[in-house]
Amino acid sequence: MDRIFVIGNGGSGKTWLTEKLSAGLHIPSTHLDDLHWLPNFEAERLREERDRLVDEAAHGAAWIMEGIYGSVFRQVSARVTTLIWLDLSVDECLSNLMHRGQTGGGTVEQFDDLLAYTRAYHDRQNLNSYAGHLRLFDEFGLEKFRFSGRSDCASFLAGVKAAQMQ
Repeated sequence: MDRIFVIGNGGSGKTWLTEKLSAGLHIPSTHLDDLHWLPNFEAERLREERDRLVDEAAHGAAWIMEGIYGSVFRQVSARVTTLIWLDLSVDECLSNLMHRGQTGGGTVEQFDDLLAYTRAYHDRQNLNSYAGHLRLFDEFGLEKFRFSGRSDCASFLAGVKAAQMQ
């Protein structure tokens, strides 16, 4: 596991898992919202700029990227060695978001938009949806994991830690 991509719905725990993996494996992580959005979620970056930033982040020998963005996974998939899909229920994702609150300086309206976007995970039909993530997961031919809850993630992290100690 040296180039890891973590996908999942909003509030599924992608950032949490990525931070734990990054610290445990001592490899850098990239939060794709930071590349997709301008500071404070002011607006989306131009696609060309975002794609350039993603390419730069994926250039290293070891990294972890996390986000909902299936199109970014497609952009870097040739370099990904491990795919992790956090496939939590929409209710659990919404609960996590409500507990966490808005991050990165966004507004109340933006947070409400995030909640609505998260609710629609199974309804959307693009690469950022349940169907899109399922397709990406099914098509990926290397090491992959699909977790349906925090306990799955905790068990996985314990295994990673144990492997690092050997």
